Amino acid sequence: MRYLSDFRDAAACAALAERIRRLAHGAGEMQFMEFCGGHTHAIARHGLRSLLPENVRLVSGPGCPVCVSSQGDVDRAVALAGRDGVTVVTFGDMMQVPGSEGSLQEARALGADVRVVYSPADALRLAVDCPGRQVVFLGVGFETTAPAVAATVLQAQRQGITNYSVLSLHKLTPPAMRAVLDAGEVRLDGVIGPGHVSTVIGAGAWRFLPEEHGLGCAVAGFEPADLLLAVAELVRMVVEGRPEVANCYRRSVSDGGNSRALAVMEQAFQVVDADWRGLGVVPASGLHFRPELADLDAGARLALPKLESREPAGCRCGEVLRGVLEPSQCPLFGSACTPESPVGPCMVSTEGACSAHYLLREAG
Repeated sequence: MRYLSDFRDAAACAALAERIRRLAHGAGEMQFMEFCGGHTHAIARHGLRSLLPENVRLVSGPGCPVCVSSQGDVDRAVALAGRDGVTVVTFGDMMQVPGSEGSLQEARALGADVRVVYSPADALRLAVDCPGRQVVFLGVGFETTAPAVAATVLQAQRQGITNYSVLSLHKLTPPAMRAVLDAGEVRLDGVIGPGHVSTVIGAGAWRFLPEEHGLGCAVAGFEPADLLLAVAELVRMVVEGRPEVANCYRRSVSDGGNSRALAVMEQAFQVVDADWRGLGVVPASGLHFRPELADLDAGARLALPKLESREPAGCRCGEVLRGVLEPSQCPLFGSACTPESPVGPCMVSTEGACSAHYLLREAG
């Protein structure tokens, strides 16, 4: 705990904030995107925006895995929950996300067997304990969760567990960052690289930002000193005119990532195009199972048809996820859309920008 408290030390954070002010003085307006939903939550929880000078601004990106699951993905999950003999298993954040015909939570209230787990391993154990049911795990998440899901699928194949499958909604983060930049809707001067994702894929995965887009990237941890150090590095890069990738989270992130996790992902998944809320179909940004694991693909095993979906009326989560709109600029924010009665996914997930701005606005 003492090790962790060093990264929350008030004097250290004040010194970093002063360093940012000195570096940014007279340097013009700067805007950096924090890609990761965990960073969005931490920035709001620790009130970091209030420590930054007026010419340094942070904007949230599409880094919440629940939020970027498309409306069609949510509808497919709800449709699966309505099947006889099927148990849908998911993380808690997915329960409240509204689909075109309701949420998983509402489906459970109507009698569907929907259960919340804390890990994919819990889902696999449930399948072993319930041999008479088809247990479907919703594989939602980025490179952070994909290795654990891949491991359960490979384990199920080895052990001949035939009632476990996964609806893979996994997404890859670098292609999404490219899509945000290629769209040209938001001006950025640098990116705070996601800490957990970079633990798996490595800081080197973000080298395309300085090399192809002329933007600096600072990979950060989740404590206030981590994030302030990352902002200081990004400001320095702008002032010096030398964009690069700075690894500010060396206690967890290496340049090449976690080779074991990457190998498990490679063994189970192949890269495909994926549909993102707010971004549409992004090339080579999703993970589906390799053909030899097709029996563990819930969509194929249970013959799930393509569904017609519709976005919630008035919801502007897509613009929030692209960094085009501040959560408070959405007309529904805090009135028709609250954490108790969310209209869109950004108000549901604890990593959602709207939820963070609403629940932690006093701190932020």
